[in-house]
Amino acid sequence: METRKKLLRAALSALAAAMALHAGAATLVINTDTSDQAVRTAFDAAVKGFEAENPDVQVKVNRFDHDAYKTAIRNFLTADAPDVVNWYAGHKMEPFVKAGLFEDVSSLWAQNGLNDKLKSALGEVTLDGKQWGIPYTYYQWGIYYRKDIFAKLGIEPPKTWQELLDACAKLKANGVAPFVIGTKEPWTNLAWFDYLDLRTNGFTFHMALTSGKVPFTDPHVQAVFDHWDQLVKPGYFMANHASYTWQEAATWLAQGKGAMYLMGNFVVAPMKQAGLGPDKLGFMPFPTIDSSVPDAEEAPIETIHIPAKAKNKADARRFLVYMARADVQSKFGEATEELPVNRDAPAPTDPYLQAGAALLAKADGLSQFFDRDAPPELTQAAMDGFERYMLKPSSRPDVLDRLEQVRQRVFK
Repeated sequence: METRKKLLRAALSALAAAMALHAGAATLVINTDTSDQAVRTAFDAAVKGFEAENPDVQVKVNRFDHDAYKTAIRNFLTADAPDVVNWYAGHKMEPFVKAGLFEDVSSLWAQNGLNDKLKSALGEVTLDGKQWGIPYTYYQWGIYYRKDIFAKLGIEPPKTWQELLDACAKLKANGVAPFVIGTKEPWTNLAWFDYLDLRTNGFTFHMALTSGKVPFTDPHVQAVFDHWDQLVKPGYFMANHASYTWQEAATWLAQGKGAMYLMGNFVVAPMKQAGLGPDKLGFMPFPTIDSSVPDAEEAPIETIHIPAKAKNKADARRFLVYMARADVQSKFGEATEELPVNRDAPAPTDPYLQAGAALLAKADGLSQFFDRDAPPELTQAAMDGFERYMLKPSSRPDVLDRLEQVRQRVFK
């Protein structure tokens, strides 16, 4: 009986200590739009891991859907700031830095050797020589293709533009849509413009264009559309693509109605669900157009930041350091089928992520994607214009004139 009483007293004592610790724990408030299921699960797991390592901190996560978050973030950064927010690198980050709404976290980079560990994304979170956030995951874009269809028709994965055009001609002649694409949500067209510009004119020009330093009537932009014409005018994209979402277009690839898809690595999950594994689904980089232009790639980077008006900056800094770690980023990437930014993370075992890691490691530069590299008004004009062009190639002059008008207004 006495032993049982001792055990009970010990248990009650431990419970009281835990309750006291919890009651005295500081609260770390995180606002995030990690609402997609896989990303939500991965982010929640990361938060639980942080709490386990830091029992003196209680984390509160406020989650928004993507569209609501884009509208809300400026409001809560200025009015009732949380302690940590997730956002995006590059141009999307810049206005918040310029407005004094993000905290300078350069000291975290210096103290934890992150300039080396997170080197591939260093430039994307650096502004005015300072770092303003932590990149924790990214993923590759490229061309996913049906290996079995290529093999049946004797097509090798194209490495040059002419090889790509030859492959498209053979596929179309055999009743297969060379490229699937769903432009019902016209952001998918942005990837085509980005890659054609990166391969035609290079990374530096593309960044200058999306940041308003180059007119859309420039001959270099005309050259991008000259190459785009070579795919649009012969009908190398699936028919009626404006009636399909990107997910619906993916079913064409899964069913073998189409052979190639320019898309981010998130397309792999629905392909696996459709029964397409590495034996049938391949990945290749976007082909070279000009051999004198080094290959840059699309790799959207997810970042976390400390608002300048955060109340608990001490624990926010602890959380940023935690999310920068190789082991944390590796677990996150395994759950989301994305890549860790930390170069010390173990090599991925998934073949598509292995290909992506190799691709990004040798890239001349990393573009975030047009809608992250350009201001919202220019992005909307580009989506409208590129969709119009895809449906009616002869509209190119009007499309570029309209884009130039918007550029001049946005960057006046």
